[in-house]
Amino acid sequence: MLAAGITALAGCSGASEPAGQSEDRVNETADEPSQATTRIGFVGDVMLGRSVNEQWADRNPAGVWGSTLKRLQGLDGLVVNLECCISDRGREWPDKVYYFRAAPDFAVPALQAANASVASLANNHILDFSETGLKDTRAHLTDATIAHAGAGPDRDAAFEPAVTEIGSLTVATISLTSRYETYAATENEPGTAHVTLDSSTSGSHQRVEKALERAREQDPDLVIASLHWGPNWETAPADKQKTFARWLIEHGVDVVHGHSAHVLQGIEVHQGRPIIYDAGDFVDDYIDKEGLHNKRSALFELVVREGSLEELRPVPVEIVDETATIADETAAEWVHETIQERSKPFETPVERTDGGLSVPLDGA
Repeated sequence: MLAAGITALAGCSGASEPAGQSEDRVNETADEPSQATTRIGFVGDVMLGRSVNEQWADRNPAGVWGSTLKRLQGLDGLVVNLECCISDRGREWPDKVYYFRAAPDFAVPALQAANASVASLANNHILDFSETGLKDTRAHLTDATIAHAGAGPDRDAAFEPAVTEIGSLTVATISLTSRYETYAATENEPGTAHVTLDSSTSGSHQRVEKALERAREQDPDLVIASLHWGPNWETAPADKQKTFARWLIEHGVDVVHGHSAHVLQGIEVHQGRPIIYDAGDFVDDYIDKEGLHNKRSALFELVVREGSLEELRPVPVEIVDETATIADETAAEWVHETIQERSKPFETPVERTDGGLSVPLDGA
């Protein structure tokens, strides 16, 4: 992992641009030397079930990414919250309202086309079709060489870090959720890596510390914590989320990747590391809540140059007809203004550039 992360973990106890300009920007960044520079994308909920599946299952699976596809393929890798299971089997978990499942012959090639490197499974939908759906999801992702973390056949497996190569970096990812305790894995039962955010609850923190220790054993260059946390439709994180995110950074995490609220929240830079409190939704068929603009979000591009975190670039996107799309001028301006405004409480330097927004980092 990066130098500052090693030190912290060792001390652990237990814009939218016009179409032509946007394309030029993709080509420009894709041409940067890959050995010296690694670019990793982070997005929030990727829900490929229900009407998203129905629309794209009999068409080109890559079409679900719309005008974002070239940008995604220009990255060295992509980290997503997979807000569904990938299976054509399994029984519905009893007494739930929403069930999300995507067909393997659509979802797997779609994720591969998007350059997905890591799928976070610690969320409140991965067991919608019970243990069978979870087992199939893990198997399909493994076969597609997409690393995954956050859910498994027992608690130890759920908390196990996913380790993969992205560009020139070895990346370790832990995936955690504070949502839907019913899906929590136990010592002998399948489920998610469930944690409480209350710092007084030592059991959860001990499990997280153990997961980070296992990540350190892999000698990673970068450690990611992907978190499905907090209630829906909230535009700012709760105090417990802020405390937990900073604790993670102080214990060796390089990037905190938050999701769950379905709307964008602010960005904080803590000890030179970015905390994306909520990345919003990247693709889904959810209702468009009046006044919240939950169909608008961002692709967060992390630039790591010569082994150092250099900047985080939020690229405005929007969901149009169950398709991820580079935001038009109006939506992009809203995303820019919203990220700047919601990051102000953290005194985050969100800079306007010719290419959109940039959050400078100084993580050595």
